[in-house]
Amino acid sequence: MPSPLPVRDGVGATRLHVPLTGDWPTIADYMVERFFHLDPERLLVRFDRGEIVARDGRPLRRETPLGAEEFVWYYREPPVEKEIPFTEEILHEDDHLVVIDKPHFLPTTPGGKYLQNSALVRLRNRLGNPELTPIHRLDRATAGLLMFSVRPATRGAYQLLFEDRRVEKVYEAVSARPAGWNPSRFPLVYRTHIEKHRGEVRVQVDDTREPNSETLIDVIDADDRVVHTLLRPHSGKMHQLRVHLAALGLGILHDGFYPELLPEQPDDFSRPLQLLARELRFLDPLTGEERVFTTRRSLQDAPAR
Repeated sequence: MPSPLPVRDGVGATRLHVPLTGDWPTIADYMVERFFHLDPERLLVRFDRGEIVARDGRPLRRETPLGAEEFVWYYREPPVEKEIPFTEEILHEDDHLVVIDKPHFLPTTPGGKYLQNSALVRLRNRLGNPELTPIHRLDRATAGLLMFSVRPATRGAYQLLFEDRRVEKVYEAVSARPAGWNPSRFPLVYRTHIEKHRGEVRVQVDDTREPNSETLIDVIDADDRVVHTLLRPHSGKMHQLRVHLAALGLGILHDGFYPELLPEQPDDFSRPLQLLARELRFLDPLTGEERVFTTRRSLQDAPAR
């Protein structure tokens, strides 16, 4: 469903589904309850300023009755953002693809506390292309390769590569060396069933169900402090690599989620999660040529070689 509002400052308008029936006399009443954490009058003033619009771009009023529109659009009000003091590096740019080296701490897309400080918005503004769209995602905490579509006409062909698992992805991680470390068990393939439940920040593992995630794990190097691993995921479940390594006693350094959920803390830029998207390899769906992209970043806690 196309937005009636253009991309502004690199950010697209937000679409909200509004129930056609319910206990709210107006759309504004519904939104006040829906966004109970916001100041009601501040939201209502946005109606007065014509900032909440219908599918045809027509501004809605405070008095617009519930049921008049099923969807409304508006721009998120920019939060007071903490600057992410790291810059994404463009590794490749052509008529169809942009590939960047994403730093740790930078989210792929706007969300929560981050709007302008997201890879998508930064790149849209930097390249002057409001149609730029990520083809896959990296966690905010993960650094490395991230690929964007330049043109809607060819976007689907590249998205299918990921959906059909025709992209070879390689990651690196650094973990604290566990007691009784035995490198002879590697390489190994780890499989398990991962589920993400709404409202929970961590995924859940269900060992009673058929595995839906798989990672080939090998050792690059180790010293008396850490183990440096190479990871080849066959699937792309949320937090998959973090979960799989934690299950093997190799929880990734500076991971506040696995194996234990730690209290939320402000970002410590000196202690990034030691996980890096190292390589993307695929046959280009438009030309048939092999594409290989490799990060220029490294993990600060990896053993010196």
